[in-house]
Amino acid sequence: MTDTDERIGSEPRNQRGSRLVWGVIAGVLAFMVVAVVFAGRFGSDPGLSSSPLIGEPAPSDPIALQDGEGTVSVADHLGDIVVVNFWASWCIPCRTEYPALVQAADDYADFDTTFIAVNYQDDPLRADAFIEELGSSDAMVYAIDEGSSTAFDWGVLGLPETFFVDRDGVVVGKVSGPVSYALVTLTLDQIIVGEAVGDITTGDVENR
Repeated sequence: MTDTDERIGSEPRNQRGSRLVWGVIAGVLAFMVVAVVFAGRFGSDPGLSSSPLIGEPAPSDPIALQDGEGTVSVADHLGDIVVVNFWASWCIPCRTEYPALVQAADDYADFDTTFIAVNYQDDPLRADAFIEELGSSDAMVYAIDEGSSTAFDWGVLGLPETFFVDRDGVVVGKVSGPVSYALVTLTLDQIIVGEAVGDITTGDVENR
């Protein structure tokens, strides 16, 4: 084979190799883009769930009570600090954080603080069984998000998510992921003394 033949034969091979390398790189980049999009949509990365409601008036549409007798609204508790927690019986982190919410609701009841637990995309019987198993608090209002309209108003991306509303009815904080008793009480103390709260991420959120 002559030098000319080698040059002619080698050029297509080099070109094919380059195209293969760039094809692999493009495929990896495309996968990474899709992964980021899905992470933001389905809540696998709760760091993407910053709330545009911070600093805005809290949604005030009525939410059906879980026992079927009436409704509750954040507007009903203007002048109180309101903690709105979205949960479901199928959400494992919700089970983890629930005792802390009940304890905090009891301990801060004398500080004009109202906890509203909003059951989201759940079976009512399973939701009732969840509360019966883990206990309830007289200081906590239990509601159910019929049609997911309440979660839409609040911009919920996954469970659990917890919002903090100050005495003027303004959303001042949001936690994505399960809360602890220390986190809830620290946040409430910050609101009571007028300190800024903002967004807090504690762990993964779940979607159904």
